[in-house]
Amino acid sequence: MSETPVSNVRNFVILGHSGSGKTTLTDAVAFKLGLNDRMGLVANGTSISDTTEEEKNRKITLFANSFTAMNKIGEDEYKIVFTDSPGFMDFYGQILGAARASDFALITVDATAGVQIGTRRAWNACKEGGLASVAFVITGLDKDNADFNKTVTAIRDTFGMNCVPVTAPLGADAVANILDTSDLPAALQDVRNSLAESAAETDEALMEKYFEQGSLDPADIRKGLTTGIKSGNVHPIYSTCPLKGVGIKELLDSLCRLLPPPGARIYRDSKDNELAPDPAAPLVAQVWRTAVDPFLGQLSYVRVISGTLATGMSVQNTSTDTKESISAMLYVVGKKQTPVAKAGPGDIVAIPKFKNTKTGNTLAAVGSTVRMPDLDLPPPVMFMALEAKTQADEDKLSTAIHRLLDSDPTLHYEKQAETKQVLLKGLGDVHLDVAVALMKAQTNVSVTLSPPKVPYRESITAKGEGHYRHKKQSGGAGQFGEVYLRVFPRREDEEGEWFVDKTVGGSIPGNFIPAVLKGVEEGKLAGSVAGYPVQNVNVEVYDGSYHPVDSKEIAFKIAGMRAFRDAMSKAKPVLLEPIMRLKITIPEAFMGAISGDMPHKRGRVLGMEAAEGTQVIAAEAPLAELFKYAAELRSITGGQGAFTLDFDRYDIVPSNVAQKIIAEAAKNRKDEDED
Repeated sequence: MSETPVSNVRNFVILGHSGSGKTTLTDAVAFKLGLNDRMGLVANGTSISDTTEEEKNRKITLFANSFTAMNKIGEDEYKIVFTDSPGFMDFYGQILGAARASDFALITVDATAGVQIGTRRAWNACKEGGLASVAFVITGLDKDNADFNKTVTAIRDTFGMNCVPVTAPLGADAVANILDTSDLPAALQDVRNSLAESAAETDEALMEKYFEQGSLDPADIRKGLTTGIKSGNVHPIYSTCPLKGVGIKELLDSLCRLLPPPGARIYRDSKDNELAPDPAAPLVAQVWRTAVDPFLGQLSYVRVISGTLATGMSVQNTSTDTKESISAMLYVVGKKQTPVAKAGPGDIVAIPKFKNTKTGNTLAAVGSTVRMPDLDLPPPVMFMALEAKTQADEDKLSTAIHRLLDSDPTLHYEKQAETKQVLLKGLGDVHLDVAVALMKAQTNVSVTLSPPKVPYRESITAKGEGHYRHKKQSGGAGQFGEVYLRVFPRREDEEGEWFVDKTVGGSIPGNFIPAVLKGVEEGKLAGSVAGYPVQNVNVEVYDGSYHPVDSKEIAFKIAGMRAFRDAMSKAKPVLLEPIMRLKITIPEAFMGAISGDMPHKRGRVLGMEAAEGTQVIAAEAPLAELFKYAAELRSITGGQGAFTLDFDRYDIVPSNVAQKIIAEAAKNRKDEDED
């Protein structure tokens, strides 16, 4: 592929709600640009973007994929770099990465479904990713009940009156470029006038000309729109029927003429320095996605921001302070991989076999310290316990998990000391199911997922005193230690030591107090209610006795532990459970269903507020009731709901629930003892 000046590079990401025609649009664009010899279809598994078995089986896009092709308009040739991203919100990390790697965004809106919560989240991803230039593409205009005018109105009502159609349908099989069509139907003349108004508002000279003449010629409108789109003050709307290829040429030509090249979007490093899109400048690039190829191994997808990347050169990973060699660079289209010699600002290339580079890392010229801001990825909202199926799988599990996490930083992995389980955390049930399938495909490790155990705690609600006298005599040196102590509740925010020595007169010699503390700490690991760790307890040791010969540290450690457990049992012990804060974003139509569902989860709604056409519910509920909430929320809202989850506090488990937990814990202890 010939070298293209940066001014003729167009790099965009295609975003949208799942089912809005995003990947179908990608296939239509790829076919029009000659990347495919036929139009790919999601339905029959031939999409250029959905190439993995998981994507073909589920018929949804799971991974962001970038493509590069040339588009010729007259004598001018443009390099088109475009990325298809998932619409399913379990893969929001991929969406944010793709937005970071692009200069502008196309958001698809289905002509029958209209603006959905995924449309708004795509818009928010652009804002969070620093994308000011956003266009909308109306898809599915050939469907029954499709309504162009209604869809345009919905877009403008949601995102502002500065969203203006640039192309519009002419019947079922044609689209008009409103700027360049001289004999527009009367119904579209008003649309052209709104384009002229939007263009005039971007420049004082154009505004004066508009007021004087009452209109603007196409060249002036194009000039004004280009300025407005670059600044984010104008958002063009395009009309397409991707399955028929209608409107695709008009879309591509308009993107090349109106939407900005690299440089319009200002990239800044972590120190807020602006980076110029200059091929001759020092290299700065960022890894925005990591994939695992069955033949090449790890593939790092890199967006070049400044400078030039070339095969054979060495680069500095300023995120890890290591050096990497560029052995090869590729354009990847499904299973086809085309070598690339050079990549400049705006380019996205796949680089194999990096050793110490992960998603979000910055690549720069050797010796540079420039570093790009990290990707602001969402926290996990769904946790599952992960267990290897066989011993052979267990032996390879750690390697498999780390490879998985290297390719997807929105997945988290935790070994829980309390429950002795391995937890896999992600953004939803589909996210975790796909992760397990990838683990099997990449490393041949089979695992099972199950709801995790809840990390309960125990505490007390009253004062209690405990005593234990440890005496052991069986020939030779004996053991002796006696401890009296009291326990009482401790506030979360209380300052000062939780363990206090209040003995007097040397009833317990000072050198044995640390042993008592060790015993109490060991006693706190398993409380008297159900054997869970103890928290929020103050302990005072106030008396005891010793033997001048037989007293030893081990004796006072045992006495301290048993005295603590004795005191706990008398201090009205309770079981505690983790309470989580939820922020649930839904369309207003689901307010009643979500609010009514919360009490069934032993939760409560704390407040509600409107935010950009959606409703946000603040709530709290026990973690034990939320392990499957991602799937439940999707079911209730038809995929239009989203939520975040954060730990808030531990609170007392209701007695009826606690009884079941205590009985289960007793049964488990009995089973372990029998084993």
